[in-house]
Amino acid sequence: MPVIAVVNRKGGSGKSTLATHLAAYCAHHGILAMLGDVDRQQSTQTWLRLRAERELPRSAPILGWALDPRNVMRAPAGITHVILDTPGGLRGFDLARVVGYADAILMPVCSSVFDRESAAECHAELMALPRVASGRCKVAAIGMRLDARTRAAELMSAWAAEHDMTYLGALRETQAYVKSVEQGLTLFDMPPSKVEADLAQWAPILDWLEPVFRKPAATVPEPEPEPAAPAERPTVVVPSPPRLSTPAFTPLRDTSPQALAQAARAALTLPQNLGELSSSRQGFKGRLGRLLGLGGRLDTAGSP
Repeated sequence: MPVIAVVNRKGGSGKSTLATHLAAYCAHHGILAMLGDVDRQQSTQTWLRLRAERELPRSAPILGWALDPRNVMRAPAGITHVILDTPGGLRGFDLARVVGYADAILMPVCSSVFDRESAAECHAELMALPRVASGRCKVAAIGMRLDARTRAAELMSAWAAEHDMTYLGALRETQAYVKSVEQGLTLFDMPPSKVEADLAQWAPILDWLEPVFRKPAATVPEPEPEPAAPAERPTVVVPSPPRLSTPAFTPLRDTSPQALAQAARAALTLPQNLGELSSSRQGFKGRLGRLLGLGGRLDTAGSP
């Protein structure tokens, strides 16, 4: 699913204002979005509670979620887009974790030298991450709360160019943002005629984000078809070898050599089937030898 994260290490840079406006923009375009709050202050959750008290029939609902920073991307079912409001001081592994899920990073930057210095360090760290370096996650800066009566916008643009940073323009300092946020609203919820100049400043930001908004939401892959069961092999019936009938021997009372020889000749001539006899003669010899106590060995040199 498309994920847009708002990142700045310094507090008070306008991250929550930017995140809530992006979520409201999605809502007004029929996009079911989640406004994820990773910030400890949970500012966007307060805004959502205020918004819930309003009746906005032309706006899709925005699902709020206070996220665990260690598990920020297990979005509920049905969510197609995610806007993340991240905490200040994000760096190192925590910053890389957010970038690992995000498709776009927006950096709101105020005009003071301290804000610019902090943002430059954060931008350098972002650009070193593989997902950003490969272009899979885009990064851009936005000037925040710039006084239109000063040269702050020009200064910010020059600063971004110096650091080879994508700069999307500035949002001016105006009470329209303050008043709307206090009511759980945004400029996108206001009549356009009343905030026309401010909405015009959003145009380059939304144009830059358009490919991200159009990115298809993740779908559950179709289950792979189960492999066909192997064809059953025909059952081959192997006939059992013919069972030879063996005579019932009775213990010999006379164990003289003449009696033993006669018993041997009788054992070898009992089977009536000559083919059976020819294939089984050695078996009979073994049985006869065991019967006579010769350990299975019988010298039949004199037998017919």
